[in-house]
Amino acid sequence: MSVVQMKYKSTVTAFLVLVSFSLPLAAQAQMSARSDALLSDLAQADAAGAERLEREIRLEWSKSGSAAMDLLLKRGQDAMEVNDIPKAINHFTALTDHAPDFAEGWHGLALAYFQADRLGLTADALEHTLALNPRHFGALRGLGAVFEELDQPALAYDAYSRVLEIRPHDTDVEEALKRLETRVRGTEL
Repeated sequence: MSVVQMKYKSTVTAFLVLVSFSLPLAAQAQMSARSDALLSDLAQADAAGAERLEREIRLEWSKSGSAAMDLLLKRGQDAMEVNDIPKAINHFTALTDHAPDFAEGWHGLALAYFQADRLGLTADALEHTLALNPRHFGALRGLGAVFEELDQPALAYDAYSRVLEIRPHDTDVEEALKRLETRVRGTEL
């Protein structure tokens, strides 16, 4: 093979790699703008509208920009539905290994670790999720549950409060805040 052919092959390969990485990034930027708009609407929505918006937000968050990564997410979620936690952990671990910038993969891994009662790993996966998507109300809710499990009521209260700033119609979180309020704020004399 001549030097010209080798340079041509290298150039074509570099171009293909650049295109394959830039297309998912462009799609992810579009999804981010859409989910930001949906999250803004969610903060203002009534209870009925909030449910629809939450479904749309979760749908946006579940799009990785790669069919293979979406399949790993689906397989992990399917394993969670049938309570096959080891298989779910394997799928979500593979997903986070191959797509470390996909927040929903980390969130799925956190849910699986929580089901396996591995709270340290749950917290680590939630940290990754929130680093990638600070407004991920599911991850904040999970963080509240982890802190509650670890008997850290002030931290749990803070995490749950942040959920309600983003997603104001969460009755489970409202109940958790009521349950924790006296432990965090004390009782009035």
